[in-house]
Amino acid sequence: MTKNQNSPIRVLVVGCGNMGASHATAYHTLDGFEICGLVSTGKSKEVLNEKLGGGYPLYSDFYQALEVTAPDAVCISTYPDTHEEYAIRSFEKGCHVFVEKPVAATVEGAVNVVEAARKAGRKLVVGYILRHHPSWERFIEEGRALGKPLVMRMNLNQQSDGPMWNVHRNLMKSLSPIVDCGVHYIDVMCQVARSKPVQVTAIGARLSDEIPEWNYNYGQLQIRFEDGSVGWYEAGWGPMMSETAFFVKDIIGPKGSVSIVAKEAAGEGKSDSVESHTQTESIRVHHAELDEEGRLAREDTWIDLQDEPDHQELCNREQRYFQQAILHDTDLSDHMEDAVNSLRIAFACDESVRTGKVVLL
Repeated sequence: MTKNQNSPIRVLVVGCGNMGASHATAYHTLDGFEICGLVSTGKSKEVLNEKLGGGYPLYSDFYQALEVTAPDAVCISTYPDTHEEYAIRSFEKGCHVFVEKPVAATVEGAVNVVEAARKAGRKLVVGYILRHHPSWERFIEEGRALGKPLVMRMNLNQQSDGPMWNVHRNLMKSLSPIVDCGVHYIDVMCQVARSKPVQVTAIGARLSDEIPEWNYNYGQLQIRFEDGSVGWYEAGWGPMMSETAFFVKDIIGPKGSVSIVAKEAAGEGKSDSVESHTQTESIRVHHAELDEEGRLAREDTWIDLQDEPDHQELCNREQRYFQQAILHDTDLSDHMEDAVNSLRIAFACDESVRTGKVVLL
């Protein structure tokens, strides 16, 4: 079902924190969207409304807002434990849904959301922001050219305090860091390897008494793929985290390696900056060929792409993708399946942390 391209897509924004504010800013500035309401349980909706110039209806209750505004689409940027319920209710009301990752707080919940989207005949777009970044697309392309098997090394440790530590503690009421953040990078690894993941192992540590006893705020996972490729990812949150080497993004293969080099984004005080998490700045390609003397035959190649969108522009691109999917009835089957699969792998890693065992996929 396509939408009349002459009328704006009326969006109800649910969750007005960091990501919700960015998506609302996209809807506010892009042609073809119209915000019909801002929803949050706290004061963030008032702060966001003022930032956007005021004038938008404000709601504290999602269900009331959904009934009153009757939107065409719902943008969900709340904590993960509400994603499944809010998304399914939105589909039942005939709305399209943009939901921040992860799709849900469980794999079963994610499957339920996808099934609800299909049943309703509506679009579901998941906030995998790196899929809209030209430098990350190039990083994946260069990684695929390195031969097989591949070694993929990535991390995102965040030294957080103040409001950001509050955000992290709230997130850890439902998910661990390697699930919440890991789905991004597991998705990247799957795109690079183009091979079936077959096994995961993971370790974790609870470094704070301020988080639930069942959870941990530092985790490290390893994935083995069918073709022999392997992936490693590390994530830690909290005031105790080191800022040394928090930004590692490497792919290594028989023909060499490719690395994201973000000197500014990886600088001191940047580990908990949402803006810095997507910055690349430069891509360094290392060539493994040797000359007759057994020395490296070629110097490393530096790729500096001119199109380096900031965080807000990436959110704009995500919402343009959402808009086009609605207007042109884009088939999002692969997009939805990838979102569920990356979450399934992340939760398998979570299981490995809790059981101390290798998990077969």
